[in-house]
Amino acid sequence: MNSSIVNTNYDLLPGSYLFSTIAQKIKEYQGAHADADIIRLGIGDVTTPLIPEVIKAMHNAVDEMAVKGTFRGYGPEQGYDFVREAIVRGEYTARGIEMDPNDIFVSDGSKCDVANIQELFTENVNIAIPDPVYPVYLDSNVMAGRAGVLQDDGRFSKVTYLASTAENNFQPDLPKNPVQLIYLCSPNNPTGTVLSRETLQKFVNYANENGALILFDGAYNCYIQDESLPHSIFEIPGARTCAIEFRSFSKTAGFTGVRCAYTVIPHELSKLHAMWNRRQCTKFNGVSYVTQRAAEAIYSPVGWQQTKEVIAGYMRTAGVIRKELTAAGYTVFGGEHAPYIWWKIPDGEKSFDFFDRLLATCEVVGTPGSGFGPCGEGYFRLTAFGDYERTCEALKRIREKL
Repeated sequence: MNSSIVNTNYDLLPGSYLFSTIAQKIKEYQGAHADADIIRLGIGDVTTPLIPEVIKAMHNAVDEMAVKGTFRGYGPEQGYDFVREAIVRGEYTARGIEMDPNDIFVSDGSKCDVANIQELFTENVNIAIPDPVYPVYLDSNVMAGRAGVLQDDGRFSKVTYLASTAENNFQPDLPKNPVQLIYLCSPNNPTGTVLSRETLQKFVNYANENGALILFDGAYNCYIQDESLPHSIFEIPGARTCAIEFRSFSKTAGFTGVRCAYTVIPHELSKLHAMWNRRQCTKFNGVSYVTQRAAEAIYSPVGWQQTKEVIAGYMRTAGVIRKELTAAGYTVFGGEHAPYIWWKIPDGEKSFDFFDRLLATCEVVGTPGSGFGPCGEGYFRLTAFGDYERTCEALKRIREKL
């Protein structure tokens, strides 16, 4: 094959995807230690089974697929009306937000949507991303040729980084350079912190005044325990003319293996609304009927109560991680409104070196903070999605061996 036909922007990516690197490190350790008892508090996969109401809805939907009169083939690329209306009732109307079900686009995952949304924009658009943050925002733009080159400081030359650190209470300042796309994530992955209403208003004002667009990842909004904190960018006045929101059922309802999410593009953004609709109709065949019935069931009174109980279980685990690490003398953030704990590691130690030491000493796995951006160096992410008892065992090892 002629190498000149391939997208050389992929060559600019720093090594492999973060979680692939971690998986390889674990595999190598297990190869050298056959009896290893590794406790994984790294990748944010869930461990609690699907709630009974979801399982019941899936069974009913499967039965419908076995009958000629209720069988369904291709569904609408945007999602069935029944689930879009349920999302509006459960997520927006319940919080006093007016939302049109036609502004909801159901998909098979927020990771896909967050990565694919950049297709709507030109190659020369300037982007801003929080630092640290979920790596897909950056990597998808590197692949598209918007990021420039990787510099010695770990930053890409054409990307504006919005530092979100303990020093600014994890509330980033506005971009210092002109940008057209601004990625925000709240609750933030990896820090587990929440953007305040004042911070979001500041970014909305900036976007409207400068013709910019906010891409708001709210995948963990249901973990926010304080109802006075904003759960959606659309709680902020002016957001409908400058923001797109991404939501997921993966962590809210344990759909990591089922796959369902949605993106909200207000009709006020008519051009982008039409473009995304065209994109989905061309490249996406919709989420399965069975899966969408499962998602709808989350918003029934019984389903929502069961969902909240699962979330409460994960937050209980997060609270234990936070409490035990703090008692052991460490500084930690997050774990109060998100299932992530942002652990400050000993001064001077690199986060990937700490990963190796934690694995070798305690056989516990987390995620090196530097994988989420330069400001993540010196930190380590733990997740609360693991089994409660196994998490307690991991913390016992850390207290006794680290």
